[in-house]
Amino acid sequence: MLLFLSVPQPRPPGARTRVGAARVVRWRRQRLQQLRRLRGLLRGLRGRPGAGSRRRGRMALCGQAAGAASLPSELIVHIFSFLPAPDRLRASASCSHWRECLFYPALWPQLRICLRVSPAEQPRLEFLMRKCGWFVRELRVEFAAENYLSGGGGPGDGGGSDPGTGGEDVESLQLSARWLEVLRTYLELVLCVLVSIRNNRIQQLFEEILSNSRQLKWLSCGFMLEIVTPTSLSSLPNSIANTMEHLSLLDNNVPGNSTLITAIELERFVNLRSLALDFCDFTAEMARVLTDSNHVPLQRLSLLVHNASVMHKSLDNMPNDEHWKALLRKSASLRVYIMAFDIKSEDMLKILKPSIPLERIHFDSYITCVSGAIVDLISRQYDKFLTHFILMNDVIDTSGFPDLSDNRNEDPLVLLAWRCTKLSLLAVHGYTVWAHNLIAIARLRGSDLKVLEVTEESIDFDQGELADQDVDPVHNLIEQVSLGLGQSWHAVMDIESLSVFTEPNRHFYREMQSFSEDI
Repeated sequence: MLLFLSVPQPRPPGARTRVGAARVVRWRRQRLQQLRRLRGLLRGLRGRPGAGSRRRGRMALCGQAAGAASLPSELIVHIFSFLPAPDRLRASASCSHWRECLFYPALWPQLRICLRVSPAEQPRLEFLMRKCGWFVRELRVEFAAENYLSGGGGPGDGGGSDPGTGGEDVESLQLSARWLEVLRTYLELVLCVLVSIRNNRIQQLFEEILSNSRQLKWLSCGFMLEIVTPTSLSSLPNSIANTMEHLSLLDNNVPGNSTLITAIELERFVNLRSLALDFCDFTAEMARVLTDSNHVPLQRLSLLVHNASVMHKSLDNMPNDEHWKALLRKSASLRVYIMAFDIKSEDMLKILKPSIPLERIHFDSYITCVSGAIVDLISRQYDKFLTHFILMNDVIDTSGFPDLSDNRNEDPLVLLAWRCTKLSLLAVHGYTVWAHNLIAIARLRGSDLKVLEVTEESIDFDQGELADQDVDPVHNLIEQVSLGLGQSWHAVMDIESLSVFTEPNRHFYREMQSFSEDI
C-alpha cells in the first residue's frame, strides 16, 4: 500500500474484462464525484470575501501566477484525504509544500507496509518509520515469502555439486549460511519498526486518557508493546484509583527489574476486586497491602509466569504460603488463574504454594516440558478449586511427545480427572495421551467435563488395541469418549483453528477478561 518508489499507475478494476465493465463505470463515476467535490471546494475558496484581493496581493508579491504551492496546508490535506495511497504519493511529488503535507497524521491512521526480506528495503523502511512511526495508530508490516524459506536460493544454487562426493553437505551448509543472512536481515527490519514506534505518541495519549478520566472502573492493558510504563499509573487521579474495580497490567517486555506497579502504588486501589499482573511483580508486600482492612476483598487474581521475567527478576520476593492464607482469610471467594510460559519444573515447585486457591492453570512450552510430578502436585493441592487445565507443548523433539505416565502406576492426567471434581475444561497438545486413559478421563468426569480438547497427533494406542482386527481403535475411542462425556466428541484435527494452540497470549488475555468479569 505504501511503496513510494516505482508505484505503478492505477487502472480501473476489471478494465481488461467484459465482466468488469460495470465496475469500470462505477469507478469512473466515483472519480468524477470526487473531482466535482474538489472543484466545489476551490470555488468556495475563491468566492470568500477578500479572497480576490489576497490572491492579487500574493500574485503581485511573487510576480507570477499563483499555483498549487500557494494552497493552504489544510486544503491540501483535505484533497489528499480523497485519494488512495498511490495517488497521494504521486501528488506529493508536485512540490515541496505538498510533500510536507503528505505525512499529516490524520491521513495515516492505519499503515500497511509490504516488504521483501532484503537489505535494499532498509532505507525505505527507515524513511517511512521516521515519518509515520511516531503517530500511526495501527501498523501492519508484511514480509514477502519470496526467497524467505529457502534462504534466498533454490535447489540449484549449490553449484552443481556431486552428491557422491559430499555435495549435499556442502549445499546444506550454503543454504544454512544464506538462511542465517536472511534471518539477520529480517530481524534488522523488524528492529527498525520496533525502535521507531517506541516514541509513538500512543504512550503519551494513554497517559493523557488516564489523567483526564472521571468514571474509570476497568483498566486492562495487556501485551501492548511497552505502551504502559512504570510511570503510567501516576497519571491516574486518586479519586479514580480509589474507585477502580479491575486493573490488568501485563507486559513481559518491561526491561530489567522495573515493574508496572509497586506495592506503594497499589495502596491507592482500595476498591480493587480483580487484578492481573506478571507473577514476578506480585510480591509479598503486595499481598500484605491487599489484606489491609481498608481494601475490599480481592476476588480474582490472574498471574502470568514468563521465563523472560523469571530470568531477569527474582522469585525471592513472591508471597509465601502464609501470605496466601491471609489473602484467603480476607476473601474466601478469591480465585487464581496462572499461565506459565516455559517455566522449569524446579521453579514451578517454588511457585505452586499449597494455599493458592488455583482455579485455572495454563502451561505453554517451547523449550521446557512440564513433568508428570508437577501435574500430580496440582491434582493433589488444588483438587477443591481447579476447573480449567491446559497443557500445551511445541518443543521440537524427534523422539516424539513426552509421556507423563512414564515410570508411574497411574497416568497423572487420569489422577487429575479423578481428584479434581470441579474440572470442566481439559485441553492437551504435544504430550502423549493414551487412548485408554482418555476414555478413563471421560468416564470419571462425565458430563461435568464440558470441554475436552486433545489434538489427534497427541493420541496414541496400545499395541493390543492396534492388533485387534475386529475393532477400529479410532472409531472405538470416539464412541467410548462420547458415551463417557454424554455428548458427541472428536479429537482436534485442525490445530490452527483453536487460539489456545496458536495464540496463547491472546487466549490468556481473553480468558483473563472473562475470568475477571465472572464476579
